[in-house]
Amino acid sequence: MIVNLARRAHDHNWELDPITRSLLDTDFYKLLMLQFIWKNFPRTRVTFTLLNRTPSVRLGEIIGIERLREQLDEIKKLRFHKSELIWLAGNTFYGRLGIFEPAFIDWLERDFRLSDYDLSVVDGQLSLSFQGLWAETTLWEIYALSAIDELKTRASLKALSEFEIDILYARAKTRLWEKMERLRGVPRLNVSDFGTRRRHSFLWHEYVVVAMRDTLADGFIGTSNAYLAYKHDLEAIGTNAHELPMALAALANSDDELRTAQYRLLELWQRSYQGELLILLPDTFGTTQFLRGAPAWVANWTGQRIDSKDPFAAGDEYIVWLQQRGHDPRQKRLIASDALDVDQILALHAYFAGTLRNGFLPADFKSAADFLDRNRWIPERRIRFSAGWGTLLTNDFRNCNPVGDDGFNPVSLVCKLTEVEGRPAVKLSDNYLKALGDPAEVERYRRVFGTDGIAELPVIT
Repeated sequence: MIVNLARRAHDHNWELDPITRSLLDTDFYKLLMLQFIWKNFPRTRVTFTLLNRTPSVRLGEIIGIERLREQLDEIKKLRFHKSELIWLAGNTFYGRLGIFEPAFIDWLERDFRLSDYDLSVVDGQLSLSFQGLWAETTLWEIYALSAIDELKTRASLKALSEFEIDILYARAKTRLWEKMERLRGVPRLNVSDFGTRRRHSFLWHEYVVVAMRDTLADGFIGTSNAYLAYKHDLEAIGTNAHELPMALAALANSDDELRTAQYRLLELWQRSYQGELLILLPDTFGTTQFLRGAPAWVANWTGQRIDSKDPFAAGDEYIVWLQQRGHDPRQKRLIASDALDVDQILALHAYFAGTLRNGFLPADFKSAADFLDRNRWIPERRIRFSAGWGTLLTNDFRNCNPVGDDGFNPVSLVCKLTEVEGRPAVKLSDNYLKALGDPAEVERYRRVFGTDGIAELPVIT
């Protein structure tokens, strides 16, 4: 796909150009969670709130609030197209036909609407929240994040000439190619795109996904973006996220109910999906406590996604946990997804999908052949490893700007569940710096769940 990104960026009437043109332009797990919410919590009311974890970037001053309001209003008008619903209803996901129920598809077509929103600027930062029925607010998370990220990109592009934009994209393309070159040909590599929420722009996101597909072939296993999967006939990747255990925990009426909410969610999820889509995300309140207290049947799940913990330590912890419960880790799936870039993807792949006889992976090898030759790689899998590559795949423009400004650097922006039926929602994470929620509630949750295995790590994205 040859796209003149510089000309498109320079010539577009940015003020009138919608960022989100399809409700499928979201993470696939959001649609799976939406069906789960529609089925199990149709009347539950919640609040989602935007949080900028890079406060030095004053988004309220960079992005015109009316520009954002226009984009959000355009998104609110969107409806699912017939062809998109046919794809959801008739496609095979994870080897299974009919993951989305006919009644859910009918509801999407007839009744689905996005909630209203509240938007203002407070002390230079965007203040944005969504309140309403859970089923009407949950999809806003990705739409809002991708809209804000692209508006930030557009604001920075306006300061450049067409030639300077051309240089910007030439440098970003070169960087992307160098990353793909290092991955191409690595045996048993499994990489997917997880970059919707913090992408540079939709156009660049699509460019990257098509380039990955064409360059990595079978090593690129799909995308979390449902629209790009639909448009380019790719595998849609994703299952569930922290939002679900956060909500069930918020609804708990005692410390005992709070402690077991994370497992009650798993029971409800596997009943809702008839024993499919069984990937654990155990770090909402800390991975170590989750594994320590998990019922025996949890080890039957297909695998685990690592988010906020050091992925080497988290993978080893999961492997030992499986072995202690009589399961062969080589038959399970391990997915890393937090702030990955090419060095770490290759190192994790070597560590879990094979062994390095000569020690740890060097950062300076130039090709897969060089890697295999210098490290005498032995293809002995410990677990089925795959990488969900996000921000540093779809928004790595660091130092690409020819005028030296850092306006294209990604920011750590989240839109999280903050309230459920008037009760505060909390996420502890495996990283102290990623804890979210009312401080008093965060401390209560830490008393209930403990802090074993939780560390303080840099928040990159």
